[in-house]
Amino acid sequence: MRNTVFVLRFSFYAMLPQENPLAKDETPSLLVDAMLGRLARWLRLMGYDAAYWRDGSDAALIHHARAAGRLILTRDHQLAGRRGVWAVLVEAEALDAQIEEVRTKLWGNPRPFSRCGECNGQLVDLPHAAAQGLVPPYVWHTQTTFRCCPDCGRVYWKGTHWPALQARLVVDEESISQGFDSRSETEVSAAISPPEGPTLPKRTHR
Repeated sequence: MRNTVFVLRFSFYAMLPQENPLAKDETPSLLVDAMLGRLARWLRLMGYDAAYWRDGSDAALIHHARAAGRLILTRDHQLAGRRGVWAVLVEAEALDAQIEEVRTKLWGNPRPFSRCGECNGQLVDLPHAAAQGLVPPYVWHTQTTFRCCPDCGRVYWKGTHWPALQARLVVDEESISQGFDSRSETEVSAAISPPEGPTLPKRTHR
């Protein structure tokens, strides 16, 4: 009986997750697992540094997250409950519900539309003259503010999908202007497929 009680207690404590190592107002860097590919792109648009883990074992994912100081976002109950693993479990299935869930569970002050939705790079201002030839002629003639990702070369501007993006992310113009000087816009179609990620072995449970 004594040994049985010990095993039960050990199993309970083994499920305790790691506590938040950051200051209360410090925005976490994220590592989003393969189950949440679409969410990863929208987290970037929200301003989070959100790396996407496409493939690989749970052990490799945990090791990478610890080495990079990233908070894991996952739909895997077993992974999120492991002792010593700093993770947030995302329980919603629909994308809009996932966005709302992480908005309530995460913390900090991310700067909306400051990161590339495609590769997670930090966006920088692109002079109007330099944007010529990189965007459609009509866009170049009608838009004055552009931003680009120095990592993948994608160019952003405040276009026709801007109101839809603001509504989906519940972001107002004032909060965006407080975050950075110039603003950007990305096509909604960019959020349909998962973002690019490292080429690694297929994820397996251990």
